[in-house]
Parts: sequence; structure tokens; C-alpha cells
Amino acid sequence: MNMQETPLGIPLLAAGDSTTLVIVGAFAVMIAVLVFFAIFAQFARLWVQSVSTGAGIGLVDLIMMRFRKVNPTVIVRSKIMSVQAGLDKSEGITTQALQAHYMAGGNVPLVIRAMIAARKAKIIDLDFKRATAIDLAGRNILEAVQTSVYPRVIDCPSSESNRTTLDAIAKNGIQLKVRARVTVRANLDRLIGGATEETIIARVGEGIVSAIGSAPTHARVLENPDTISKAVLSRKLDSQTAFEIVSIDIADIDVGDNIGARLQADQAEADTRVARAQAEGRRAMAVSQEQEKFAKIEENRGHLVEAEAEVPKAMAEAFRTGNLGILDYYKLKNVQADTDMRESIANSGSRRD
Repeated sequence: MNMQETPLGIPLLAAGDSTTLVIVGAFAVMIAVLVFFAIFAQFARLWVQSVSTGAGIGLVDLIMMRFRKVNPTVIVRSKIMSVQAGLDKSEGITTQALQAHYMAGGNVPLVIRAMIAARKAKIIDLDFKRATAIDLAGRNILEAVQTSVYPRVIDCPSSESNRTTLDAIAKNGIQLKVRARVTVRANLDRLIGGATEETIIARVGEGIVSAIGSAPTHARVLENPDTISKAVLSRKLDSQTAFEIVSIDIADIDVGDNIGARLQADQAEADTRVARAQAEGRRAMAVSQEQEKFAKIEENRGHLVEAEAEVPKAMAEAFRTGNLGILDYYKLKNVQADTDMRESIANSGSRRD
């Protein structure tokens, strides 16, 4: 290909080459325009919403959100809600702050809705940093704000438990079955790290049982159920919890069993069994001693038989030695016979009587 040169030695392109460059350039411009329109079409609706509401989120910001893996729809709608409620000017809610909370795993729309609810209530001081901290801690910030404005009622015992009443016993032994309702308000200052409503239910149940147990009679409790509420409220049961107890109301109170009488009956039955066991032990001991005495009698009787067996021997020995004569022997036999007769007469007389 022959190329012409300028006076300075710069080569000039031929007519065919310049046409090729024009076509390539036009094609590149067309691709760039198509890419721009594709990106604009993707973010046009969000950008128009942002511009029309004064959210202040530009098209470049929307594109960069896509690269940061941030959902631009969530950020734009949250920023629009804050702008419409007048939060961003006073609370310092910026697009970068919303993106940072989203990337940290927080629920951005929930935080904005909670702040709007707190602003409308005009009784809760909730800024953006505090709201995001509560949200990242795992608490439902919107529910906490709503509970702060509209107190929540908790049943004691809980409806999820197997028991339907709290059972307590007064000093006179009568059982009382109580159902209470605890009205609580969320405490945003202790929402992070504070105990949940399960702790409130447990503490209130403990306080009710203690209050009834300290009552002298069940009639005193039935006459003034508010004494239970006053006693429980005075113990500051909401300490270190995420709630503030507004009131404790006794919803229902019924009389149960006479536990004191039942315990006394059981104790008496146990004492009876112990006494029976002790008596049986003493009887067994007496029988054992009786058997020992019978054995002793038999032993002595054996010694008597042995001694009687020695009498004939001694008499024979006396006859041989001359210490006992025949007349003496007969006199001894007469005395023995007379003695046996008298004993038989006495025995027959006692049998007739």
C-alpha cells in the first residue's frame, strides 16, 4: 500500500483506512451508549425517586452500591423515608452511614422506621448510632420503641408454660392459686445486655409466692389482693432487665387445698408408723427376753435333776459308812410321804375353788 507523507514526515492514511476507523469509532460509541442506557435503565427508577424526594443519592452512588454488594433499593427507600420524616437533617443520617449499617448485617428499614416512630412519639430520645447499636445487638428496635410508647402486658405465668396459675401457701396452710398480669415498658438504656421478659415473669412469680407466704392467713390476701402488687413492686424486680415494670395486677385468685392440714395428717401418719415400729421392736425384745428366761428355767431344771440324781448315791454312801440307819431312812420316807399328801390335798382344794 502506497502512503503519502506530510512535509513533516507524518504518514497519511488512505481513504479506505480512514473509513474503517470511522466505522470502528462509531461502533465503540454505540456500544458505550448502549451500556450507558442499560445502566441508566437499571437505576433510572431509583435515581428519579431519589431526585424527586430530595434524598440526594446520585447515579454514581447507585452504581457503586452494586459494586459494594449493597442493595440500592433498600438504601434509597430508607433514605427517602428519613428525608420525608425530617430525620436526616437533624440526626445526621447519610448514605454512607446507611450503607455501612447494611454491610454490617443490620436491618436498615427497621432502624429508620423505629426512629420515625420515636420522633412521632416525642417521648423517646433515639439517635441513629444508638438505634443501629441496638439493631446489631439482635434486638428488634421497632418493637422496643412501640413497647416504650404503648406498654406491653405479660401474663404470669406465661401462656407458653404448662401451669395456668401460680400456687402459693399462706402461713395458715391454705393454698392460693393466682394469675397476674404485668404491664411493662421497654427501657432503651438497658435494652443492650438487659434480661428478657422470661426473667420478668420468673421474678414476678417469685415475688407473688413470697408475698402470699408471708401473709398470716389466706383471708387477708383475699381481702386485699393489692398487698401482693405493692409487695412485689417494692422489690425492684425490673433491675438489670430490658423493661420497666409499670404495674402488677392480680387478674384472678382462687382458694386451693388445705396444704397445712394435709401435711399435718401426713406427719401424724408418719409418727404412727414410727410408733408402731418402735412398739414392734419392744415386743420383739420382750419375746426374746422371755425365751431367754425359759431357757434359763430349763437349764436350772436340768441342774435340779442332776442334783436329785446324786441323792440316792449319797444315801447309799451314808448306809455304807453307817451315818444313816434303817430307822432314820423310814422316818425320812414317812416325812416325805406326809409332805406329798399335804401337797395333793392343797392342790385338790385349789382346783375346787
